[in-house]
Amino acid sequence: MTDPEDIIEVEEALEPELDEVLPDSADLPDTMPILPLKNTVIFPHLLAPLLVNTERSKALIDAVMSGTQRYMLAVAVKAPVDGSPSQDELHRTGTVLRVAKMLRFPDDSYRLLVQGVARARVDAFTQDDPFFSGTLTPLADEGEGESVEAQALARDVRDQFVSLVSESSQLSDELQVLAMNLEEPSRLADLVASNLELDISAKQVFLEELDVVDRLRKARDELLRAGEASRLESEIREHVQTEMGRSQREYMLRQQLDHIRRELGEAEDEEAEVETFRQKIDAAGMPEEALAQAERELERLEQTPPAAAEHGVIRSYLEWMTDLPWSTTSEDHLVVSDARAILDEDHYGLEKVKDRIVEYIAVLSLKKDLRGPILCFVGPPGTGKTSLGLSIARALGRKFDRISLGGVRDEAEIRGHRRTYIGSLPGRIVQGLRKAGTRNPVFMLDELDKVGNDYRGDPSSALLEVLDPEQNGAFSDHYLEVPFDLSQVLFIATANVQDTIHPALRDRMEVIELPGYTEEDKLEIARRFLLPRQMRENGIADIALEIPEPTLRTIIASYTREAGVRNLEREIGAVCRKLARRVAEDGAPDGGFKISREDLAEFLGPIKVEPDLAERAGQPGVAVGLAWTPVGGDILFVESTQMPGKGVLKLTGSLGDVMRESAEAARTWLRAHATELGIATDLFEKQDIHVHVPQGAVPKDGPSAGVAMVTALASLLTGRAPAPDVAMTGEITLRGKVLPVGGIKEKVLAAKRAGIKKVVLPEANRRDVEEIQVELVSGLEFEYVGRIDEALGHILSLNV
Repeated sequence: MTDPEDIIEVEEALEPELDEVLPDSADLPDTMPILPLKNTVIFPHLLAPLLVNTERSKALIDAVMSGTQRYMLAVAVKAPVDGSPSQDELHRTGTVLRVAKMLRFPDDSYRLLVQGVARARVDAFTQDDPFFSGTLTPLADEGEGESVEAQALARDVRDQFVSLVSESSQLSDELQVLAMNLEEPSRLADLVASNLELDISAKQVFLEELDVVDRLRKARDELLRAGEASRLESEIREHVQTEMGRSQREYMLRQQLDHIRRELGEAEDEEAEVETFRQKIDAAGMPEEALAQAERELERLEQTPPAAAEHGVIRSYLEWMTDLPWSTTSEDHLVVSDARAILDEDHYGLEKVKDRIVEYIAVLSLKKDLRGPILCFVGPPGTGKTSLGLSIARALGRKFDRISLGGVRDEAEIRGHRRTYIGSLPGRIVQGLRKAGTRNPVFMLDELDKVGNDYRGDPSSALLEVLDPEQNGAFSDHYLEVPFDLSQVLFIATANVQDTIHPALRDRMEVIELPGYTEEDKLEIARRFLLPRQMRENGIADIALEIPEPTLRTIIASYTREAGVRNLEREIGAVCRKLARRVAEDGAPDGGFKISREDLAEFLGPIKVEPDLAERAGQPGVAVGLAWTPVGGDILFVESTQMPGKGVLKLTGSLGDVMRESAEAARTWLRAHATELGIATDLFEKQDIHVHVPQGAVPKDGPSAGVAMVTALASLLTGRAPAPDVAMTGEITLRGKVLPVGGIKEKVLAAKRAGIKKVVLPEANRRDVEEIQVELVSGLEFEYVGRIDEALGHILSLNV
């Protein structure tokens, strides 16, 4: 081991004169030691540090340092090898080095500072041990190094290298000064090659290239590639630094936020929230697919920072999943007699509906896994369809929820929105189930006939899955993305008309028609339900109030004309409000209040519905027809008159094409049978006939006014007036047949409300009348006809 003090002395003694002129190639010895270099190539005229720690290399250095010139030839190893390389594993072209400085270190290694002198080629190896030695031939530069091309290339290479050094953080700025002061193109090319990030083989190519111009070209090409790589690296570094800066800023902010939240105790709240969700998921009783989805989302919630936007979305989803009644059911009350009593307590009449619900309860008591029926109540407004659903839920002991579909145009209202949308929610079906809290509620879909559709989808099509007993066992909401079982839900839909309901949807439901109420029905409903309710709502429930039957009948007949009881309740409410005002101002009389028919003008004003049947009917040329409307049945008057003219038939009253054709057919039939009816045959050519149906602002159409048309014209032309209390309906043909029509129940009830005593109907509609409860048609006389002449015989006593 060399003493540290000796090292210092050696360093001082071996301090080189670096500025001295290098020897000419001709002055170099022909034979010198050869030093293999495994990981570098050293170029002429350049300084380079070397670490020597192998025995062979140290023996070589000792031999070099023992001489006076200190020269050796450094050649690169062709490929990485273990141990000492052989002669065949060495390149033949290398660089003659002069050792400028050597230091021995305590670890027995040598640190050298060497300077390239010249290129040289190994001619032959003269020694292998203890180190390589051989004969060599110095190599001089070739080509026109002083040419204009060489000078131009040198300037280009110098500029690019200086620019690269200024942009690179890995190259020393001193290289700029060195490059700018190098005049020789050969040395400039070597300087560039030694400082570029090239592999050993690429640097060896530079070393073996003796033509200065070609070497400069190679240097220029490598500089272009290095410059492009440097620019890309700079861009990537700037991007990374920007991202890292942002990430570091976010990290610091999150750390600060976490610290603040820990100080506030909110970190524990987050962990508690995750645990609460886990407990809710375990207690929800979800099916396997829903459970797997909920657990996946809970894992995402744990990994998502609370400040992230996705955290709130996942949290809302888990709240919906855990709040739904996956396994919660309400116990059904299956006593048939109790259910019937509740239905009778809440509603008067509606026997067909009550029977169907009682049947369902009876079957459910025998078959516990019965699928819920899909019922659809169709009837005029105010007949109790919506309130009936609540009554059914009370009779079954189930929860009740209602959604109104009137004006709904977006399919997402039924199926929900996908979670990719901001503010997305499940559809109304799932929302209703969450609100009800059980998986077997009574679910009312109100105003089903008023569902619309547009570019956002068709809600009716989405309801096909909901209202199909074969499909709703696995209803898929877009928000939940897992199936939910709706088979235990009792769906009840309501509608005023069936025509506007999607045909496929109508086919999936059991339609139950609710007819309008007769005067007797309204009287009972007013006594049992409407009057007590209005007294409670207006604060006079504790005050004695008597509204006798004649008074109620007057309100029904003279202040309302409707199939339901909505307006009737409003009129009774108006009476109660005025009584409440009297009580508030003057106090309640000792004997309470008794409202007579004469008092109604004071409470409700003048009569709103004039009984004009006797005045308008019973005249030649006027017949009473029956019509069906979405709000129930109604009567209509067909008026006709004649005047001198040319046989023109004029029709007014907002009549549709079908109704106009009925009038044409009626005139044609009468003209064909004019002789049998005692009508002058030339009357149809000399007289114009005008047929008018009053209430011209209301559009009217349909074939059912055919019998009324022919009766009005026959009455006009024969001068015979039909009885004022006779109404009729039916379609006619040119052959004189009377065809069946629809809406018989509504039309018959409308006739009874209007005070009609006799109704003429097509023979084929007899079965429709037989389905009507007897008490609803009591007091009416029915005549069934199959031909026009039979109808005229009953109405005008004409024999054809």
